[in-house]
Amino acid sequence: MNKITNPTRIMVFGTFEVLHKGHLNFFKQARALAKNPFLIVSVARDVNVKKIKGRLPQNREKIRFSAVKACPLVNKAVLGGVNSYLPHILKEKPQIIALGYDQTAYVGSLKSNLKEKGLIVKIFRLKPYKKTVYKSSLIIKGLNLKNVL
Repeated sequence: MNKITNPTRIMVFGTFEVLHKGHLNFFKQARALAKNPFLIVSVARDVNVKKIKGRLPQNREKIRFSAVKACPLVNKAVLGGVNSYLPHILKEKPQIIALGYDQTAYVGSLKSNLKEKGLIVKIFRLKPYKKTVYKSSLIIKGLNLKNVL
């Protein structure tokens, strides 16, 4: 994407096992939170996906990262932290963090943990987009393969 003057840095997080229309809607909702958005997408590390979901992702982090990075709605893609989720967020200095409707890992004390480190952020919870159709776990199970980008 082109450089944006006075951008608002917005950060989102996810596994993005297979990029689909639900993810594109997620990115669009996040971008809509600011007049001049600069969207930073954090792609979960394989090791953390295994911790959270109890299984490795369908596609490894390099593949998922490349797909997210190639998305025209994304200004910057980054890989998430391995041992802690805080350093990579602090490095990117988002002004807004947009969470998916179903994101629960690491979010309970996210705002206070960042504030302790000197980063004040606004946190928004985004809405689902056809959650019974565009959900990676359903697509991976083969129920909605036609919905993969």
